[in-house]
Amino acid sequence: MSKRIYIDLLHKLEVDHELQGSQRTTAREVLGLTLYILAQGGSIRLAKERFQHSTETISRYFSKGLTSLLLLSAEVIKPMDPQFREIPAEIRCDARYMPFFKDCVGAIDGTHVDARIPVEDQVRYIGRHGTTTQNVMAVCDFNMCFTFSLAGWEGTAHDSRIFARVLGDNRLNFPHPPQGTQIKIIIII
Repeated sequence: MSKRIYIDLLHKLEVDHELQGSQRTTAREVLGLTLYILAQGGSIRLAKERFQHSTETISRYFSKGLTSLLLLSAEVIKPMDPQFREIPAEIRCDARYMPFFKDCVGAIDGTHVDARIPVEDQVRYIGRHGTTTQNVMAVCDFNMCFTFSLAGWEGTAHDSRIFARVLGDNRLNFPHPPQGTQIKIIIII
């Protein structure tokens, strides 16, 4: 990440998403240690050595930094047109797709990412390859921009179970088409 992007992200998180430090830790350091842990796949212990703070301090500020990033994600990961008024040009201009996908608003898929899980919860997170994973559901529009994502489901959870839960929980802000629009689900295997 360039210095300019880092400073812009820091400013955005401080102004709009309540990122702040304390008397001994600046917001810049909170964001730095949060990104260090996320990007490097680092542990709290490694961040403790790198930033020279106690485990409790690193854990507390990582949580604050992560909360600010999650608030930002809700602002960034959303459809450009939440009413889905326009048919994407990729479909509108291609006679092969228009009759079948004219009401399509994007693509949904799940993927598994490696996860560090507490020992007592690991059994539910062991995926088909024998490692602990989280099932992540993502939705993209035709410009390849994410419009929704949900992480945290255990690796054994089936994609259809996650999708059903997302559709039924308004708190997750899944981008539903406007009222009265027929929902079509096309599964491509």
